[in-house]
Amino acid sequence: MTAETPRRPVAERLRPDALGVVGVLFLVLSAQAPLTGIAGAVPLSVALGNGPGVPAAYVAAGAVVLLFSVGFVAMSRYVVDPGAFYTYIGKGLGRTAGTGGAAVALFAYCTIQAAMYGLYGATVAHLLRAHTGIDVAWWVWALLTMALVQVLGVTGIDMGARVLAVLVVAETSLLLAFALVTLVRGGGPEGLGITESFSPHAALDGAPGVAMMFAVASMFGFEATAIYGEEARAPHRTVPRATYLSITLITAFFALTSWMVISAHGASRATGAAGRALESGDSAAFVFRPIAGLFGGWAGGLLPVLLATSLFAGILAFHNSANRYLFALGRERRLPHALCALNRRGAPWAAGLVQTAVAVLLVVPFALAGRDPVVTLFSWFSGVAVLAIMLLYFLTSVSVVVFFRRARLDRRLWNTAVAPALGALGIAGAIFLVLANLTTLIGGDRTTATWLALTVPAVWLLGAVAHLVRRPSTPMAAPARPALQKDPPVT
Repeated sequence: MTAETPRRPVAERLRPDALGVVGVLFLVLSAQAPLTGIAGAVPLSVALGNGPGVPAAYVAAGAVVLLFSVGFVAMSRYVVDPGAFYTYIGKGLGRTAGTGGAAVALFAYCTIQAAMYGLYGATVAHLLRAHTGIDVAWWVWALLTMALVQVLGVTGIDMGARVLAVLVVAETSLLLAFALVTLVRGGGPEGLGITESFSPHAALDGAPGVAMMFAVASMFGFEATAIYGEEARAPHRTVPRATYLSITLITAFFALTSWMVISAHGASRATGAAGRALESGDSAAFVFRPIAGLFGGWAGGLLPVLLATSLFAGILAFHNSANRYLFALGRERRLPHALCALNRRGAPWAAGLVQTAVAVLLVVPFALAGRDPVVTLFSWFSGVAVLAIMLLYFLTSVSVVVFFRRARLDRRLWNTAVAPALGALGIAGAIFLVLANLTTLIGGDRTTATWLALTVPAVWLLGAVAHLVRRPSTPMAAPARPALQKDPPVT
């Protein structure tokens, strides 16, 4: 750690040209934690949602997020800043709304990271207890991992991207191999079941809102393409390519893999199999059993380990996102300017320390209270984080339309008005679904769900009030990058 002490107290800019499209892409994919999404969300979506029609929900969610991303990418050409959401919201809706958005963004990233620490700690504790006999509380592994994440965070974003690349490749390779082999073989006992999974009737059967809610949650983190824009090579090209590519890959991955898991069970039997897995207390078995049945017992033993690494990758990705938000807020003096401190590798070490401290403060109370880390910490905070990020998507879509109508920098009607407006409508529908199904998502009662939902507007209001009380007199804008307006429009 001594080698990472800063050379100067503060800096104005993150290290440029540290990431290419592939590096940004792996940072985004790791935030999705693909194996966690498949093993955790698909059984719930099938059992409680629309059964074999779950793959259609992923396609619909991908379409909504892709519409949102059109305006998001158009804005990224003219605004390059690690604050991403809050900067974009501020450009269109004003600094007060933007600072409220910054508070919500930090809240979302910190709560989803804390939620993942709960599931990660429980997973690692179970693995070690089962295979080595070591019986240590879940929170011990969570705290040790926080220290490791802090160390990786200060080594620089390029090193973090390499670590995440290895973990993402490991967890997705087995899932993709299973999906492709099952597809080539023609599916499971009832065939591929294309109609049963992708027809309008299948998509709208049962409780499609539950499936849509989990599908939207699987897209959480793609906005990191803009967060890392200041550290990317040629951000006006890297950010659009990484954004569109990540959304396409995420949508295709989740739709294909969930479809093949359902096919492996048989479309008519999948809902019952998912329900039995939930009742047994091991919902991941709905996904792990067909994979182990195809590849053998070694796959069944490897999958829980990959689940732990999947969670670790997501934790590290959200740590990097959150400390860049803190860095951006410090640079504009909305938070103490000391958060701008960079070390010799160009990493925001002070912001990273603050983010790690926040993670400790969020996790430790659940440990002291002896609460179940999955039933409470993971389920409660993941539900709140999904609601918070949906609010940011909506505000950003509205801001994009307002910004381009006012600035007249980009006259492409589809990119700056039609697609963002359609995205906003789709996101508003997703917010409604999240609120209607929040009790199911958090696994608690309606009173708990109501209080958790109210924290999101409360955090936005606190951020907005803080800006009004402490207006920065000379905000520090992001250092200028090459003149983007001279480049041909990104299509």
